[in-house]
Amino acid sequence: MASNAQSHTLDTQHADIVRSLLGSFSAAATEHFPSSKVGVFPTESDSSIAILLVANKYSPQNFWNGRWRSTYLLNPTNNSVTGTIKVDVHYYEDGNVRMSTNKKVELSGSTPDTLVREIAKAENMFQEALNRAFGTLAEGSFKGLRRQLPVTRQRVEWEKIAGYRTRSRAM
Repeated sequence: MASNAQSHTLDTQHADIVRSLLGSFSAAATEHFPSSKVGVFPTESDSSIAILLVANKYSPQNFWNGRWRSTYLLNPTNNSVTGTIKVDVHYYEDGNVRMSTNKKVELSGSTPDTLVREIAKAENMFQEALNRAFGTLAEGSFKGLRRQLPVTRQRVEWEKIAGYRTRSRAM
């Protein structure tokens, strides 16, 4: 357990860029991913800046969990950004379906604010593509995998039926 925590002085030639990116990226991430965690750090060699985002969403009442992870490296000499967006979703009602995908990204911008806007734009485009793909899967491949409801149009509650049988045998 940590005690006597102290502030860390940012010891990098890119301290102003790191602070500016952290402010802009935090605001953009909070808008799109309310429960996200972000970080902006100089790399060990101080030749680039790492920009990180992790957002988890758990929905046990709807039987799914999801995680969005974005990692980017900014080259401060030419303001180019390379990165990867990774998405992992798990749906587990009456089955077990998992989707894990990633997308490589290459961007550029002249200022930290411009870079953050470009990152947000790339992430939004990826999210829209995922939404379209989910729609196609739901109406196509997954529809064929679904069990049809019985004539009563209700799920059969097997636990209750087993309980009725057990009680009737006991009587």
